[in-house]
Amino acid sequence: MGLGTILGKIFGNGDNKASAVATAEEAVEYKGVMITAAPINEGGQFRTAGTISKEIDGEQRSVQFVRADINSDRQSAVAHSERKAQQIVDEQGDAIFKRDNV
Repeated sequence: MGLGTILGKIFGNGDNKASAVATAEEAVEYKGVMITAAPINEGGQFRTAGTISKEIDGEQRSVQFVRADINSDRQSAVAHSERKAQQIVDEQGDAIFKRDNV
């Protein structure tokens, strides 16, 4: 085993790109918006992420969010992602759809 292999295992060598793909859950409605939790798998842990969407003036608008929070299992990450999205909606309302990102 070479030094590059050892360092790659310690620091990550990019072989886990497929595991970082977020798989979306079924959308849930909250205060007139749709929340879709999509935690990102990062080496067996799951980062809080998802999409908040709403139809405004006949146009479907959506905003993705990714947070630093990590959960040890997907089910907890889904619940946390939904709670975080609800918090964003409570704090910012429709203003989140006037910006490119959250």
